[in-house]
Amino acid sequence: GRAVPAQSYSVNLRMIESFLPIITLTLSVSGIALVIASVLGFPLGAWLALARVPGKRLIEALIYTGMAFPPVVVGLAVYLLLSRSGPLGWLGWLFTPWAMIVAQVVIALPMVAGLTQSAIEALDPALRLQLRALGASPAQTMWTLLAEARAGVISALIAAFGSIISEVGAVMLVGGNIAGSTRVMTTAIVLETRQGEFELALALGAVLLSLTFVINFAIMRLGQRREVAPR
Repeated sequence: GRAVPAQSYSVNLRMIESFLPIITLTLSVSGIALVIASVLGFPLGAWLALARVPGKRLIEALIYTGMAFPPVVVGLAVYLLLSRSGPLGWLGWLFTPWAMIVAQVVIALPMVAGLTQSAIEALDPALRLQLRALGASPAQTMWTLLAEARAGVISALIAAFGSIISEVGAVMLVGGNIAGSTRVMTTAIVLETRQGEFELALALGAVLLSLTFVINFAIMRLGQRREVAPR
C-alpha cells in the first residue's frame, strides 16, 4: 500500500490528543453557565412578565441592553471584578474555568430572562386570570405559564447556548487560553489559525458546529416531547 508520511501521523495524533480535553472543558463551562443562567433567568423573566412594580421598566431596559452588550466588554468587566485589585479578587478565579463561567453567565442571563419575558407576555392574558380564579399561588402561576410558553423558553435556551459556546473575546480575556486549563474550542481555533495549523482549526470548527447542532436538536426534541406528552 501507499506509505503515509510520518508527519500525517503526528498531526493526527496531536489532533486526537488535543480534542478531548478542549471539548470536555468547552461543554463543562458552557453547560454550567447555561444551567446557572436558566435557574436565574427563567424566574426573572416570568417575574418581569407578571409583576407590576416600580422600577420594572428600568430593569427591562438593563436586560435588553445586556442582550446586545458586546461580549468582550463583559469579559473586561469580569476581568476587573476578579483581578487582584478587584472587589472579587480574593476568590482567585481569574484565569480559571470559573472566571469563564461567570463571564458566560453574564452574557447568557439577559438573553434567557428577556426572551422568557417575551414568551410569557405573548400568552393569552385570560390564562393568568383563570389561574388566579383557581387559587393558584404566584409560584404555581409562574411555572404553569413557563410550561405554556415552552416554545419561547426553548428558544431562549438555544439562543443563550449558541451565544456562549461560540464566544471568544470574553473567555479569552478572563481565562487566558491556557493549554490544559482554560483553552476551549473557540480560543483553540483562534490560536491554531494564528499558528498556521489550519487543519486542526478546521477540525475543531467542524466539531464545534456538530456539537452545537446536536445539543440544540436535543433541546428542541425535549420540548416537543413535553408538548405532546399526555396530561
